[in-house]
Amino acid sequence: MRRLVPPWGGDRGLGPVPRAGSAADGRRDDGFPKEVSAVRTYTPKASEIERSWYLVDAEGLTLGRMATEVARVLRGKHKPTFAPHMDMGDHVIIVNADKVVLTANKAESKQVYRHSGYPGGIRSETYAAMLERVPAEAVRRTVRGMLPKNRLGRQMLKKLKVYAGPDHPHAAQQPEVLEIPGARARS
Repeated sequence: MRRLVPPWGGDRGLGPVPRAGSAADGRRDDGFPKEVSAVRTYTPKASEIERSWYLVDAEGLTLGRMATEVARVLRGKHKPTFAPHMDMGDHVIIVNADKVVLTANKAESKQVYRHSGYPGGIRSETYAAMLERVPAEAVRRTVRGMLPKNRLGRQMLKKLKVYAGPDHPHAAQQPEVLEIPGARARS
């Protein structure tokens, strides 16, 4: 009669067979080192977060390249204390949203969709029509698409202020100018 051996190689169900010399080589019976270093990851508290204000002049900037950089600042990925589960980002003000540029005929060919929630309630328009009608909303929607799709992303989006013209009511916050040289459209 054949004797059955458990899949872990033990004999008669007494557990794993110890390796030869396992205590001498500084390892536990399961193969891991005996001592593990206790390096702790720094997580900032909500009271330790310092928020700055940045100003972006969108005149002549490519929409997508500008939006990725703005989304990065809104998330806080530019800070050394970035934590993906917290809202670490800064406030961003975008002015001259009506002078933003889309390349390669995307303004006429790319569609913007919205849905009323009812069957057959989908509506679409081109980016050119949306930039003509509500330029600030077109820029805001583009940045929104690059943020997390959860309550944290909605909280980050509240720190974005978009204005079609060159004026904004946030002079009291003394915003720093955020230069995005990679987003400058070619002439």
